[in-house]
Amino acid sequence: MIKITTDYFQIDQIADSGQCFRMNPLPEGGYSVISCGRFLKISQEGTSITFDCPEEDVPFWHEYFDLNGDYRRMAASVLPHDHYLKQAAEFGKGIRILKQDPWEMIITFIISQQKTIPKIKEAVEQLSMHYGKKKKVQDCTFYSFPTPEELSLASVQDLMDLKLGYRAKYIYRTCRDTKDGVLDIASLSTMDYDSAMDYLSRFYGIGRKVANCICLFGLHHIDAFPVDTWIQKILQREYYLKKYDKLPKCKVYDTIIQEHFGRYRGYAGVMQQYIFYYERNRQD
Repeated sequence: MIKITTDYFQIDQIADSGQCFRMNPLPEGGYSVISCGRFLKISQEGTSITFDCPEEDVPFWHEYFDLNGDYRRMAASVLPHDHYLKQAAEFGKGIRILKQDPWEMIITFIISQQKTIPKIKEAVEQLSMHYGKKKKVQDCTFYSFPTPEELSLASVQDLMDLKLGYRAKYIYRTCRDTKDGVLDIASLSTMDYDSAMDYLSRFYGIGRKVANCICLFGLHHIDAFPVDTWIQKILQREYYLKKYDKLPKCKVYDTIIQEHFGRYRGYAGVMQQYIFYYERNRQD
């Protein structure tokens, strides 16, 4: 076991922030986490975090949780007059943007379309159990997320049988494109945010919201600002101005984000996570 001390880190907030679907509470307390074929048990008491994993995996998990990120500075930069964001940043100040596997995030956020978080978790686990590798770390058995080659063994019907619905054909095509080198994960991982958004949006089943989620949670472009129904509701209620009535409907949210969150350039996605988590969890 390795103990690390840090602030602006709260594992239960991270687990419930909608960015990771293989982080689950343990009966004895803490959470299990699976990523890139590795397994971690993590627990926290105050600012003390305990990693229970093979010693050689500690640097991986340190990077995964972005423990070098200066989240104190980001949270402190919220403008005082933005009362909603100020409250959200204080409420969710333990959130960090995880550095997750791009391939897993591509498939995960294709699955996420029109699905609840519990259903996404279930689908990701089913894919892993059916097509990933069975592994054992210490006394824990788990399944790694399938590689493009492993998942390409599934037919559209196989994926439909896992209750993936219309997303099955998106996943099937994405696997083929990746296996054939049409979707080049290595190249994608070197792109800046704008280039990655343009590149991802060319592929079947990846719209703007999914592309932004992949950029934020899989490529660590923390300027990405995904807009789902929760974020739409917040932007309409907290940030909408009369002048936006004159804009084409397709430009309204981009304009609101630019005018109200553009000042957080370079880490606007952290602000997105604060308001998303706050809206879903606050008590009115």
